[in-house]
Order: sequence, then structure tokens, then C-alpha cells
Amino acid sequence: MTILPSPSSVASNCARHPWRVLGVWLLILVAAGVAASGIGGALTTTSNFSNTPESLKGQQLLKDRLTGDTPVTETVIVTSSTATVDDPAFKDVVEKATSDLLALSGVVESASNVYQVEQSDPATAADLVSADRHTTIVPVTLVGPFNEATDHADEYMQTVEQQGGNGFDVLTVGDVSSAQAFNSVASNDLGSAERIALPVTLIVLVIVFSALVAAGMPIVLALVSIVVAVGLTALVGRLLDLNYLVVNMITMIGMAVGIDYSLFIIQRYREERRRGAEKQLAISRAGGTAGKAVLFSGGTVAIALTGMLLVPLTVFHSLGIGAILVVLVALVAMLTLVPAIISLLGDLIEWPRRHRFDAEAVARQQAEDDEVFHQGFWGHVSHFVMNHAVLSVTTAVLVLVLAALPAINLHRGSAGLETLPDSEVKTAYEILSRDFPVGLLAPVQVVIDGDANDPQVQAATTSLTSALEQDDTFGPATVTRSPANDLTLVSTPLKVDQDSSQATAAVHELRNSIIPHAFDGAPAKVYVTGGPAFNADYFHLIQVATPRVFLFVLGFSFILLMLAFRSIVVPAKAIVMNLLSVGAAYGLLVAVFQKGYLHHLFGFQHTPTVEAWVPI
Repeated sequence: MTILPSPSSVASNCARHPWRVLGVWLLILVAAGVAASGIGGALTTTSNFSNTPESLKGQQLLKDRLTGDTPVTETVIVTSSTATVDDPAFKDVVEKATSDLLALSGVVESASNVYQVEQSDPATAADLVSADRHTTIVPVTLVGPFNEATDHADEYMQTVEQQGGNGFDVLTVGDVSSAQAFNSVASNDLGSAERIALPVTLIVLVIVFSALVAAGMPIVLALVSIVVAVGLTALVGRLLDLNYLVVNMITMIGMAVGIDYSLFIIQRYREERRRGAEKQLAISRAGGTAGKAVLFSGGTVAIALTGMLLVPLTVFHSLGIGAILVVLVALVAMLTLVPAIISLLGDLIEWPRRHRFDAEAVARQQAEDDEVFHQGFWGHVSHFVMNHAVLSVTTAVLVLVLAALPAINLHRGSAGLETLPDSEVKTAYEILSRDFPVGLLAPVQVVIDGDANDPQVQAATTSLTSALEQDDTFGPATVTRSPANDLTLVSTPLKVDQDSSQATAAVHELRNSIIPHAFDGAPAKVYVTGGPAFNADYFHLIQVATPRVFLFVLGFSFILLMLAFRSIVVPAKAIVMNLLSVGAAYGLLVAVFQKGYLHHLFGFQHTPTVEAWVPI
């Protein structure tokens, strides 16, 4: 007993009532467009945990007992190639920048410079000046939590940009400016991709279809799927944190599956018409064959993307949700909207070409199709592959395995500011990392949950700070106690980039060696938090989740393909091909981006690591 309508019956019904279907989709498109206009406020550059690793537990303790909400900070850099901080002109620039920032009521909470600090704390003031005294930093704390601070990002950035001149550069780097930089890159890249991809795709489709209307339909329908999916994602964003890359993901996947699926159905309809089937019958057959293939294909893709939800990180959840939504919208559009539009266009889909569909024309077309299928380029390729099966399989597998070999050296990490294209934020980061401990931006925080007055806890804390002073990876440590003396915070900047493998190794050393040794027998629980610790937990969770994702995706794909083909050999072959192609993709990713082979040729950015979420 059939519970759900078949793709063939859905296509037939939509073809018989095309205006109704078109009207419903128009309403959906308008509503989605309204919802999509507000997606910017639902996006974030952060990647939060959906479970509670050690770094999150430590941060929560700090919030509850000591610091409250984590402040949003920026570091303003004032530098000159000629003047030093001892020159009056240098002081004037720094003082003006500080006062202008403090004048931003509701935007900047605090800002202090070396000239103010040196009067009360000369040791701290020395840390605000570079060794050559040509650069100083102004620590700035912004008002409110991150989302509130980003709302005023433009006002803050414009104020910083107005400073400097006459041989002085004034730059900023920190939570808000970094988020702005990454958002800008993502937005620009998306725009560039659209400007390049759409014309190229249209040209390819014109060549494939030899008809302008047929070539334009897949792009239009892909764009419809993208807009509707973005609108749905904006609604989801009211309930969940969504990463700013979700729009890029929706656009990329939407263009791919939208064009792919509609191309199958449109081409199948044209073939049926050329074989003599009348319009409604051709639409029904296209739905029952290509539509069914699209349905199972989309189901397999959606299941594969569902595997991303197994990783307890919001960046995977948001990207997975966005991609799943656009695939499902594309499926519904291809099964309903495409038949309706084909029904309205009829043979105009072949414009500007005109085809005859009488018996003589059909017979001639079938002969031509047979000639193309058997004697054309792809016909010759197919014949060669089938006549030399062992050689073809061996060659293909060898090429894919060779392409996959660089994946052995895959180094997953987090994209730091050094991976950005040239910009003021990147320049500020480079100056900071050159002249100051770069770990100032995100120090390691050791949270000690225990009685701060207990002699054993005090001795263990002293042992910890002594160990940190003797380790070249860590900077000077500061110790802060909560008002109730039930929590102690030991904060220390790293002398390496917080996104580097050395920072992750330092966190592991703290957790596995330094802290256990220092607090052996002490009545306290110790947690390592801060930016580097969040990164370490982030990488660990991805590493642990990756095998589960593979098993989930391959297992459910096997079941779905087995139901679709009622075969074990076909889904097994599909899984092997999947693993080979994914392995080759990993290898090429490492070769081009991580190792830098040919990256200049393609205009790509060479990075020391591959962003941790990309492989999954």
C-alpha cells in the first residue's frame, strides 16, 4: 500500500494545475525574502559548544563568581617609524585617540594608555610599550556582550580610522574588529563567487541544452531554492546560534543541487518529447524517472549533512541546518515547481530553437540521438571504459589514491588573523605579534575552584605560577581571587599565537602535566579556560566526532541506496567511490592550501592549517 504520492503523480498533478503551484511558490518566495532580510542579526562569528567541556565549565565559574560576562575587548595600536612614546607628538596622538574612544558613550566602557598607567603602575605601563618604543597599545573594553558590541562596530571602527596621520598609524585588533574582518571576507568571497559562477554556469548550460530558456531555468530555480532556504534559516536563527558562514554554505549547496536536480528533470522531459510523448505524459515520465532519482539523491545528501549535527559545536549545527534546508527546499521545488513551469512553457522551453514532434521528426530525432549516444565523445569514452574495465578501474583508483596521499599530513586548526587577505586588522595583528606577546589577545586562564585561604590551595597556586614562569611558552602570570575567596584565577598570556598548534600543546601540557603536579593532593578542582583552551577543546571534539560522522553517513547512505536500488553491490560501490573521492578532496585541500602548491596560480590564500570544520 502506497502512503505517499509517487514523484510521477506529483509531477502530473502540478503540471495540470500550474498556476496554483506557481502562486503558492510566489507567496513562499515573498515570505522568505522578508524573513531573509533579517538574517544578518541572527549570525555570529563565534562557534560555541553544545556540551560542557572543561573550558566552558571554567568560563561559567568565572562568570558566576568573579568576572561576570566575559568583556568584549579591543587593542588599539599606535605606531610610528620615526617617533617614540617619549616624544610629545606621540603622546598627543595617544591621548587624543583615548579621549575620542572614551567619548563613545554606550560603545566604549574603558580605555587606558601608557601615560595614564605609568603614574600608578610603572611595571604594567612597561608592558604597554614595545622594546624599541616606537609602538604602544591601548587596551579597550567595549560595552555589553559580544552581540551588543558588534551592533556598534561601525561607530567604533570609524573613530579608530579617524586617528593617526602625520607619520602615525592607529589600528585596532580584537573581538569586534576580527569578526568584522572575517564577515567582510566571507561576504566579498560570496559576491565574487556569484559574479563568476553564474555566468560560467549559464554558458555551460547553454552548451548542454542548446536552448536559452532551458538553460536559464535551472539557475532561476536554484536561486529560488537559495532565497527560500535563507528565509527559513533566518527563522531558525531566532532560536539557535548560526555561524556567519551559513549563507555561503546555503548558496554553494543550493546552486549545486538546484541546478543539478532541475537539469535532470528538464533534460528528461525534452528526451520524452523528442521520442513522441505528448506534454503531460512527458512531464509524468520525467517525474517518475528523473524525479525519483532526484528524490533519492536529495535524501542521501540530506542524511549525509545530518551527520554534521553529531558534532557538539554550533558551527556544525548551523552549517548542517542551512545545507539540509536548502537541499529539502530544492527537492520540493524540483518535484513541484519545475513540472508546473514546464507545463506553462511547453515547447517554448526549446527557444530559440524550434522542434517538430510529428512521427517523421521523432523517428529522425531518435536516430540522431542513437548516433550521439553511441558514436559521440561520451559514447566512445563509455565503450573504451567497458572494453577495458580492469585498466580503467585501476587507473582511476590509482589517480584518486595518489591525490589522497597528502591527506596524511592534514593539519586541522583554526583560521587566525594571519590567514586573512591584507587589511588593517591583519596589519594590526602582525604589529602586535611582532612587538608584544600575541597571547595578550586571549590569555590562558586557570580557574581554581576551592577555598583560596586554604594553605594547600595557596601552596599549589604558588607552585603553578612558579612553573609558568619557568616555561618559555607562558608570559607573566597574574593571580586574582573572588570576593568570597572561593575561587582563584591565574591568568597568563601565551608567547605564541592562540590559534597555533603550539598554543594547543601548551594547554595540553597545563592540563596533563603542570596542573596535576602542582595541585596533587590540594582540595580544589582546576579548569583551564580562555581562548587557547576553547580551541583545544574544539579540536578534540571534532577529532572524537569524526569517526561517528563517517559511520553515520556511510551507514545510512548504504541503507537508503539499498532501498532505492534493491541491491547490495550498488550501494557498496557508491560508498567505496565516496571514500575515494573524499580522500582525494582531502589530499588536494592539503596540497594546495596547507602546503601551498599552485595556490598562486588559483589566487588562493596559503594557510598553515585547514579550518577544522572543513573536512567534515
